[in-house]
Amino acid sequence: MAEHEHEHVRVAVIGSGFGGLGAAVRLRREGVTDFVVLERAGSVGGTWRDNTYPGCACDVPSHLYSFSFAPNPEWPRTFSGQRHIRAYLEHVADVFRLRPHIRFDSEVKTMTWNAGRLCWDLETAAGSLSADFVVSATGPLSDPRIPDIPGLDTFPGKVFHSARWDHDHDLRGKRVAMVGTGASAIQIVPAVQPLAERLTLFQRTPPWVMPRVDRAITGAERLLHRRLPVTAQLRRGLLWGIRELQVQLFTKRPDELGLVEALAKRNMARSIKDPALRAKLTPDYRIGCKRILLSSEYYPALAEPNVDVVASGLSEVRGSTLVAADGTEAEADVIVFGTGFHVTDMPIADRVVGADGRTLAEAWAAGGAMEALRGASVPGFPNWMTVIGPNTGLGNSSMILMIESQLNYMADLVRQLRVLGGRVALDARPGAVRSWNRRVQERMKRTVWNTGCESWYLDANGRNSTIWPGTTAEFRRATRQVDLSEYEVLRTPAVRKAEVDA
Repeated sequence: MAEHEHEHVRVAVIGSGFGGLGAAVRLRREGVTDFVVLERAGSVGGTWRDNTYPGCACDVPSHLYSFSFAPNPEWPRTFSGQRHIRAYLEHVADVFRLRPHIRFDSEVKTMTWNAGRLCWDLETAAGSLSADFVVSATGPLSDPRIPDIPGLDTFPGKVFHSARWDHDHDLRGKRVAMVGTGASAIQIVPAVQPLAERLTLFQRTPPWVMPRVDRAITGAERLLHRRLPVTAQLRRGLLWGIRELQVQLFTKRPDELGLVEALAKRNMARSIKDPALRAKLTPDYRIGCKRILLSSEYYPALAEPNVDVVASGLSEVRGSTLVAADGTEAEADVIVFGTGFHVTDMPIADRVVGADGRTLAEAWAAGGAMEALRGASVPGFPNWMTVIGPNTGLGNSSMILMIESQLNYMADLVRQLRVLGGRVALDARPGAVRSWNRRVQERMKRTVWNTGCESWYLDANGRNSTIWPGTTAEFRRATRQVDLSEYEVLRTPAVRKAEVDA
């Protein structure tokens, strides 16, 4: 990237997953062609490039888990696997001619606000550049979290995280320990169970699991979607509408979720005949408080004779012996961590240095929580926004819907800067951010996500800084356009002096 040193662009996009590629497409539609997409890896795809574990698939229907502006009539199944989702993202990069803008192997080391020039100075693994505007689309599921387990360094076998699967290590005939029972683990367990001599699942908290109603999409259906695209739009609209109705229970009437819990228990009872195992696998919290998981294979796999469920988290490793918090011991040759990601402590926040010299992580720590105006803008970080920012997550629907709403907001931010003209920046007003987050947290109080369970939605202080406590339609309305009264308009000192003299 020697030829790009000291290069200046209008917009720098960080990441090439759904958020980053969507931002690139939207910028082109706004007539902005002077932008780069900085990607730390060697290909596009984000979390769908990194997660290649056995059984990896999406728990949102395919036609809803894709861009509205890039429908895919060729989805092979109602719930698509990792390989097809990654291929879809590669297709988007090709169809919308994004590849000339993408810089691979260009991990962002730091981005620092330059108050004198009203731009961001970025240092990457491939060189330096500056940008008027930065869109951070690194995503919350990008940096794996491995817990600090005493003695883990003494383990003589293989250790890896589900998001960094070691495909060169054969699990056949091995004693495998699976740590965690989240969305990845319930897909890994059925895939690994037939291979392993013994599979031990360390379960800190049991999840609620509903059947995954998956099937192949027929050739006739795909032909219909190709010939009549409106049919795919109707399919997407129906899937969206069902989830918009469901969210009312989560956000307004969590006490009425007892029937759904009964259905989940019946689903478990069909496969788990042992009362002791059923007791271990039955959650003691309201369904929906943690993400409801979808699988028709998880419970049958747990009922197999070569599987042990330890109803306690892993607390210590003594050589090849794994010790749970309740004292249970198990021998293992391989440890697989399905322990999630850095969500409420996004690593990228340590690399963003704002107007007052503090990092974004420091600014959020000083305020006590991750907060952003409409999930995008943070005071003291002008002309910088995040996609899938604080309180934009969903517990029951497609994140692509939220991403597209944030891209609407990004597009209007770019428009407003164009209208204001010259060297100009927009900085979120602290009062506007406080007001927005007060409303969000007030609505959060009555939702199912605040009914008492421990989940990755909550930060270290127990505050839900992850989930949006409403419908996707409400969020789309809230991000349709920028309210300039919520921002301070910044200009360079020379421009401000000229305006005063005039």
